Amino acid sequence: MKNIATTAFVLATIIGTVIAAPQTGQPAPEFTLTDSNGKSHKLSDFKGKFVVLEWLNHGCPFVVKHYGSGNMQKLQKEFTGKDVVWLSIASSAPGKQGHMSAEETNKTKEEKGSAATAVLLDEDGTVGRLYEAKVTPHLFVVDPEGTLIYMGAIDDKKSVDAADIAGAKNYVKQALDEAMAGKPVSEPTTTAYGCPVKYN
Repeated sequence: MKNIATTAFVLATIIGTVIAAPQTGQPAPEFTLTDSNGKSHKLSDFKGKFVVLEWLNHGCPFVVKHYGSGNMQKLQKEFTGKDVVWLSIASSAPGKQGHMSAEETNKTKEEKGSAATAVLLDEDGTVGRLYEAKVTPHLFVVDPEGTLIYMGAIDDKKSVDAADIAGAKNYVKQALDEAMAGKPVSEPTTTAYGCPVKYN
C-alpha cells in the first residue's frame, strides 16, 4: 500500500510539473516545433542565447498594428543583430484566422519584412497551450540558461492605433536590454493584449 501511495505521489508530482503554468524565474517549458521551411527546432538547442517567443496571427488587428508600422520588424532586427533568437509561433488551427500553409507563411514573412529567426507552425496548439499563450501578439523572453524572464505584452498601449507606438513603453525591449546588461528584469510579467489565439 505504501508503494502504491508513493507511486501515486510521484505521478501526481510529474503530472503537476508537466502541466504547470509557465512562470518567470522558472525554466521555460521545453518544446519542439517545425518551422515553415520544414526544419525542426527544440528550445533547448538555443541554450546559451536569449530567445524571444512571439505568438503570431497576421489577421489580427493588433498584430497588423505592429507589423504594418514596422515596429515588430524593427525590434526583431535590433535583437537578432545582437545574436538573440527570435521565434514567431503560429498556433492558429486549420480553418481559423491566421492559419497559413508553410508556403503562405514564407511568402507573408518576406512580404512583411519579418526578421524573425524562424516562424514555427503549431497547428494543433500544443505549444501555445503549454505556454498559455492567450492572444496575438503574446511575447515571452528566455535567458541563456533557459529561464523564462519575461512574459506578456509587447508594450503598454493596448490599442490597434499605430500612432500609439511612439509613446509606448516597450516591455520586450526593456526586458532584453536589462537582462543583457546583467540586470534583473524590472517588469517580468505584464498582461498581454491582442486577439485571442485561434485554437481548435
